[in-house]
Amino acid sequence: MSLSPKQLMELIVHAVDDKKAMNVVTLNVTEISMVSDYFVICSGNSETQVQAIATEARKKADAKGVKVRGIEGFDTAKWVLIDMGDVVLHVFHRDDREYYNIERIWSDAKVVERI
Repeated sequence: MSLSPKQLMELIVHAVDDKKAMNVVTLNVTEISMVSDYFVICSGNSETQVQAIATEARKKADAKGVKVRGIEGFDTAKWVLIDMGDVVLHVFHRDDREYYNIERIWSDAKVVERI
C-alpha cells in the first residue's frame, strides 16, 4: 500500500513531533513547484536533536515503504534535507533557520493548518 502525498506529509509531521521538533510548518507547494507537493520545515535545538528528528522521519518513511531519494546535510546537522518525492523535509538547527528563511522564499505556498 502506497501513501498519498497528504498521508506521507502527515506521517512526517507526526515523526518530527515525536522528536520534539520546534516551529513545525508545512507548506503545500503543489501549485508553485514541480518538485514536490509538501515541504515540512522544522527546527532542533542542537545538532544531536536535528539528527534525531531526521533519523525518526526516515525511519517512519522506511517503515511505510517510502523511498528516500536523497539526504543532504546530515553530518553537519545545520540543515538536513530529506527528499521523499512528494514530501521534502527540511530540519534546521535553530540558529540557522532564520538565516535561510525558506518560508519567505516559498511565501506563495499555502500553509497547511495543523489540527
